[in-house]
Amino acid sequence: MSRPQDRARASVPAPRSSSPRPLPDPAVQLARSTRITAYVLLTLLGVVVGLAGCFVQALWFPCGLLLALAATFALFHGGRTLTGTRLGAALPGVGWFAMLLLANTPRPEGDFLLAASTGSYVFLLGGMALAVICATLPSRAALRAVRDARSQ
Repeated sequence: MSRPQDRARASVPAPRSSSPRPLPDPAVQLARSTRITAYVLLTLLGVVVGLAGCFVQALWFPCGLLLALAATFALFHGGRTLTGTRLGAALPGVGWFAMLLLANTPRPEGDFLLAASTGSYVFLLGGMALAVICATLPSRAALRAVRDARSQ
C-alpha cells in the first residue's frame, strides 16, 4: 500500500509535443514596437469593421451581408498576413466581437443596432467562424517546413 508521502513525491513528466512552437513568420520581420502598434490598430480596425458591418448587412440584405463578411475576412486574414502571427488575426476578431456585443445590447429607449434576424445571426456566426479560421491557419513558414520535410 502506498503512503501519501510517496504519492506527493511522484512526478509526472510533462507531455511532449512533436510539433515545434509556432514562431512569427520569418518572411514578415517587424520590430517589436511596430508589431505592438499593428496589434492595437488591428483591434481598433476590428471595432470599426464590426460597426460598419452592423449597418451594411442590415441595409442591403443579401449583398450587404456578403460585403460585411468579405470585409471581416479581409481584416482577419490581412492581420494574419501583416504580422505573421496568429495574434494578428485574433485581436481584430476580439475587437469585432466586442463591438457586436455592444451593438446587441439594448439601450434604455429600446433601440439596438443588431436586430434579431437571419442576416444578423449569419453575420455574427459567420464572422466568428472566419476569425477562428484565419487565426488557426498555418503560417507560410510552417507550410514551407512541411514541404521541405516531404521533399527529403
